[in-house]
Amino acid sequence: MKQLSHMVYFTLHDASEAKVNELLAACHKYLSGHQGVAHFSVGTLNRELARPVNDHGYDVVLNLIFDSKSTHDTYQTEPRHLKFIEEQKPNWKQVRVFDSDLVGP
Repeated sequence: MKQLSHMVYFTLHDASEAKVNELLAACHKYLSGHQGVAHFSVGTLNRELARPVNDHGYDVVLNLIFDSKSTHDTYQTEPRHLKFIEEQKPNWKQVRVFDSDLVGP
């Protein structure tokens, strides 16, 4: 079974420290500990890394690795995930999602 990487890049209307911290806390509260998640992490843009290839078009990133596509699909309809979207969406200027099949040995 292939693992699925789910990376979400949030650009905020209000990217103040308080609102960034609110989103980080909401990610931990609502998005961690779901069934089938092999890895959970959330963080902020590292502005010190400014090579031409670095994308600075986001404020917060969520990284989840699911043990399968089916657990990812279940997560999408979980009440905690939906509550997260409901509470946080008003401050989202842009959301970019990158879903990838992971290849391992």
